[in-house]
Amino acid sequence: MKVGFIGLGAMGAPMARYVHAKGLLTAVGNRTQAKADALAAELNVRAARSGANFADCDVVVLCVSLDADVLENVAALADVLKPGAIVIDHSTVAVDTARRCAAQLAQHNIGFLDAPVSGGVEGARNGKLSVMVGGDADVLEVARPVIESYAARISHMGATGAGQATKAVNQVLVAGINEAVCEGLALGEKLGLDPEKLLPTLLAGAANNWFLDKRGATMLRDEFNPGFKCAHMLKDLRIVAAIARDTGVRMSTVEQALADYAELIERGQGESDTSALITLKRGG
Repeated sequence: MKVGFIGLGAMGAPMARYVHAKGLLTAVGNRTQAKADALAAELNVRAARSGANFADCDVVVLCVSLDADVLENVAALADVLKPGAIVIDHSTVAVDTARRCAAQLAQHNIGFLDAPVSGGVEGARNGKLSVMVGGDADVLEVARPVIESYAARISHMGATGAGQATKAVNQVLVAGINEAVCEGLALGEKLGLDPEKLLPTLLAGAANNWFLDKRGATMLRDEFNPGFKCAHMLKDLRIVAAIARDTGVRMSTVEQALADYAELIERGQGESDTSALITLKRGG
């Protein structure tokens, strides 16, 4: 199996390395060509300069930022991939975007999986991502060896779009946990509690969660190197809000998170980790 990988950011580059470790990686591409050239040289694979450079691939993996990026790449791949090839999209985009991609590729007998991931940069680096997949089960079985190279769990959630719908639910929970952890730790600071005692105490009880474990100590030291950028969280929450708009579900947590991350970006912290949210919760 020959695999191409497009999108070599903080998540994509380590994922591509895991594909290479399985002996499957053939070509890599990135909007910033220098990144593709550097990784291709490191791994001794092809550095793509256009969609045509993926024409011999059986599977092409996307891990990019925006709906427009996904649509652009899918349009280019639709014209060059052979019938029976598969495109796996690990980006977080709208359900409708996933369905548009699947329909466009289906016209060329090319399979498509919308397969957003959760687990952050740590999950990508450790090959332990949770992958939520929408699309045809038979297509997933063909693509499974690729996804397994960087996944701790692969869940087939249903037809095309179900992966993105699941990611929307995931991001509601993530946003709510972030809000609560940052408010709680800001309160702990104001009350003069020793973080060396507070954090392990919280982690040992019902308040334990991934965000507190991975970001609690760093945010209390005002270290906000991403992980997951505030700008990306705001983008994801806008997708969530659009998906949820007609459901009738009360989304007060998402509304608060949307306002908070928009304010962080206005303050110039769009490239900071989402744990920078604590700077708002401290007040003043």
